[in-house]
Parts: sequence; C-alpha cells; structure tokens
Amino acid sequence: MYQFPEDIKKAYESSPLPFVYFQNINNRPVPILASDGFCHTVGVDRERVLSWLSTAMTERMDPDDIGVVSKAVDDFMQQHGLFNIVFRFRMDSAGRDPEAGPAAPVYTMVHGLGSWQTMHDGTELAVVAFANHSAAHELTRDKVREYTFSRHDRFYRDPLTGIPNFNYLHEYGNDKIAAIRSEGKTPVLIYTDVNAMRSYNNQYGFQEGDRLLVLSSQTLRLKFPDALVVRVSEDHFLMLTAAESEPELEKDLHEVNDEIRKNAYGNTTGLLYGVCPLTEGITLNEAIDHAKHALKQIENDLNLEVSFYSRDSADAFLQERYIVENLDRALESGWIKVYYQAIVRAETGKTAAFEGLARWIDPERGMLSPGVFIPVLSKYHLLHKLDLYMFETVCREVKDRVDNGLPIMPVSVNFSRQDFDYIDIVAELNRLYDKYELAQYGGKNNFVIEITEQDLASEEGHFMEQLKRLRECNFRIWLDDFCSGYSSMNMFNRFKFDLVKFDMELLRHLDDYDRINRIILKSLVRMLRELKIHTLVEGVESEEQGEFLKEINCELAQGFHYYKPVALDFLLSRKQHGGLRIICESPEERRTLNRKLFDDPSETGRQEL
Repeated sequence: MYQFPEDIKKAYESSPLPFVYFQNINNRPVPILASDGFCHTVGVDRERVLSWLSTAMTERMDPDDIGVVSKAVDDFMQQHGLFNIVFRFRMDSAGRDPEAGPAAPVYTMVHGLGSWQTMHDGTELAVVAFANHSAAHELTRDKVREYTFSRHDRFYRDPLTGIPNFNYLHEYGNDKIAAIRSEGKTPVLIYTDVNAMRSYNNQYGFQEGDRLLVLSSQTLRLKFPDALVVRVSEDHFLMLTAAESEPELEKDLHEVNDEIRKNAYGNTTGLLYGVCPLTEGITLNEAIDHAKHALKQIENDLNLEVSFYSRDSADAFLQERYIVENLDRALESGWIKVYYQAIVRAETGKTAAFEGLARWIDPERGMLSPGVFIPVLSKYHLLHKLDLYMFETVCREVKDRVDNGLPIMPVSVNFSRQDFDYIDIVAELNRLYDKYELAQYGGKNNFVIEITEQDLASEEGHFMEQLKRLRECNFRIWLDDFCSGYSSMNMFNRFKFDLVKFDMELLRHLDDYDRINRIILKSLVRMLRELKIHTLVEGVESEEQGEFLKEINCELAQGFHYYKPVALDFLLSRKQHGGLRIICESPEERRTLNRKLFDDPSETGRQEL
C-alpha cells in the first residue's frame, strides 16, 4: 500500500478542505488518507476515519443512492476516468436527546468529485473532494433573509419553466398547506416524474426534452390553477393542492397526461404521480417522502399512472430502510445467525450434509424473515456482506462442532451473482479457510457454494471464471433453484456442477396438472445421473413425497418432513442432554453410496457430495 512522505502526509491531513485519497487494490477503493476537513464534515474522528470509510460509510447514505454510488465507484476504479456524483448523506446526529425517540433521517446533499493522480513512484491514487451542498443552501438562504430578497427572485424560481423551485417550496410550502386547511379542505401533495425522460431526450434531443418539461409544468398549472406547482429537480415536479376525492383527482391527473400527449413534439406517456394527503400530524417533508414512495410503487407497470400512499406500503418502506441502515450493526452484533438445516440421503434416511441459512433475530423487531431482508439487500447490492459473513460464521463454528463431538459434514452456503462483482470471492473464501485453520478438519470439499439458476442465466465471463477457480480450489459448486424459471440444459455443457437442487415448487405441485411434475422430476434425475451429477429436492413436507424421491433414485432430500433449520447452540444443547436424534452418515458410507450411484468404483473425489 502506498505511503505518503511524512511531511506531505501531515500537510494533507491538516487541510481544511474535505478530501480523501484512495488506492485501487483488487478493484476496490481502499482509503489511505483523509483530511481534517473531511473528518469535520462527516463527524468522524481521525483515529477511525479510514476504517469507517471502508466499512460503514454507506450506513449513512440514503438507501436509494447506495446502488448508484457503488456503480459510480466501480466505473471509476476500472476506467480511471472522472468521479462526479451527487448523493444524499446523513451527517453526525451527536447531541440528539435519546429520550426524544426515533426520528426520520435527515439527509444532506453531498457532491463527490474525483480524479486520478500519479505519484512520484508511479503509483496511481484517486483523490476525491466532497462538497456539502445542503450547507451551501443553508448559507444562501441566510443571505436571502439578510437582504430580504423578494420571493419572486431567481433564487426561488426555476429558470427553465418559470415556476417556483424547491427553495420556494422549502420556504413557503407550509404557508400553502395552512391556506388550504383554512378553507376546510385537506391538502394533497403530488410528486411527479416524467415517464421515460431519458429515452425522450435520446430520441428527440435535449432541446425537445426541455420543451416537454415546460409543457408539463404549464399543463399542470392550467389544470390546477389554485395549486402550488414546483419543479423539484430535473424531470420531477411537486404539487400542493386540494382534492374533492381520490377518483376525481385521479381523473384530473389522467386528463393532464392526455393534454401532454396531444401537445408534445414526440411520443410520450406523460407524467407518473405519487399522491399523499397531508392529514393532521404529517409534515411537509414526511408527505414528500410518502409521495415519492407511492411513486416508486408504480415501477414498471405500464397500466398505472397514479399511485396513492398507503400505511402498509409505508411500513414496508420503513422496514426496508431499517434493514439497509442496520445491516452492519446486525452483523457486528451477531443478530444474524447461521441456522443449519439437515440434508438427508433419501435411500438411508441419514444426514449427508447441512445447508447454512441466514436468520436475522432483531432485538427490536424480532425475527425478520429471509424473504424480507434478502430481497432488500439484493436491491441495494449489499448481499456480498451477508454472504461472506455467513461463510465466515460456518468456518468459525467448525471448531465448536468438532469440540462438542459433532461429525464433520459438508455445509452449503448461498452466494449471489452480485457477490462476484463486489469482492474477490475466491481470495476471500481461501483467506477465511486459512484464517480458521480448517485444513486440520478435512478438505475444502466440505464447503459448498450454492448458485441459483437465475444467476447462471445472466452468465458473464468474470463470474464464470471465478466459479471455475473455486472448483479448482476444491470447493464444491451446487446449482440451486433448478426449474424455478426458464431452465436451459445448455448450462450443463458450459459448467460442471457437483449437484443440482430442484426448486420446491416441483414437489409442492407434484400431483397437480395431471401429475406431470412426477414425470419431469423422474426424467431430470435420470438425465443428471447419466451426467454423473448429484440431485437434491428441497421442500419435502410429507412421507409420501420422500418415498417418491426414493422411487426415482433422487439421492438427497431436504424439508420440514425431516428437519427444520436450527442454530448451532440448539444442536449442542440437544446433544448435551441426550436429545439429538440426527444420525449422520460416515465418509466411508458416503463414498460407497457415490460409487454405487455412478456404477464406477474409480469415481471418487469430484463425485463426492
């Protein structure tokens, strides 16, 4: 890692300007120097600022911006071009009264601008400067008050459309809300987005794109003459108005889009709307967040133009933010645990392996379902943190298992396609294997990497190369959720899997659709056996299903009919008190059954489970 000369290091660190030097190490930005100005801006002391930059800076980013910033950082690291991005960041909340209870996060706008610099020894470093736009706004607003500028000054007006801008809304929005309420009406906040604006600009040019923005603002003002219409940013408008009813408001908004489509230069579908009533107790900022969330619910539904805020969707949104903002804390505090679910050999009923499953046991919210937090982590590109933590926990608990008399068994851990883009999976898994000195407990073939069929469908060279390297290191690769989507047999001539795990929906609907799933499973198991690939079906919930798997020569089964997932401390407690009923097969039994399966005594090693 690069070392600054001591005199230059002191000069840079004492600078009041907020900037950070990074070095590209394995395509990851590693911070090596931060100025006093940066430490002061983010409220992190010098002793821990570099560690905080590496592990926890994203905790204070707006969750909506994490993915965009991560993509910009990746491009910057790989292309050595300019880094230029604005994102929302939560500054230090020190001094807040803890008795006041939780508060909605307050974000400031931060502008990161970076470039590459070649040092005297040829090392290339990235220097990124950060500017607090929100602080600049506060300063500007103070100046406006000081000199009593008119509310119609350019500070309050959008130069393109001529309508008020966000500064005006921030200053006078509550006055408009009060005026509507004084008439005995309920104010409604509407947050809009010009649908497919980027496509419109690409097709017709930015000049026509600007004209579309002007047309949109004019049409809103004509349809809602008593409303406050504000251009918030780029192609986003915000409107404060009163509405008689939701159906009437929705009808009026559809008519706005009809007018926009009729008068626009090019083809456009108009605006998308997120709507939130400002009932008593809801502040302007909260209503903006609610309306933006309602707008997100439209997503790619081409049949929907207007979405109304609801408490259920808001609760889901707040939970999503909670998960993103507390992930690092959950990992550090051990809220996320590995639960082991036994994988049973159908022929003998003995346990042949385990799958390590993530369970988030939150001190405030109780048990969070993987079906809740895993999609959120995937959405914000944070799965690599969870998956690497799960693998390390499995490695760390090997010694506990052995010391307490449990047999060494293969354990599978799920990895996402995303993980391979953010970390060097091969290097990290090898590092953890060595860190916990696991060679003394058996080879790396006791550790299984599960990759879903969906991840394989988006095959990419770097991803496949890392999978091959994992197999070369003797880690096993299992294909998970096979037949959950549009399965392709071509994947079996592109990559050698050790095992294929069938999606549980096949078993769940075993006797539906004229029992066709029975034929499908039987045929696929026979085909994979000829390819010398092991098979496993998950979701077994009855003895009848287990017997069917034995009939079709499927090797392994997993499901609540056999065992539920449990934590290691539960297994050790049951064993200590003589209540552990899990019977595990020995390595010799496993080898014998594998040879029997593939009818070739020489087939060992790779063909073991």
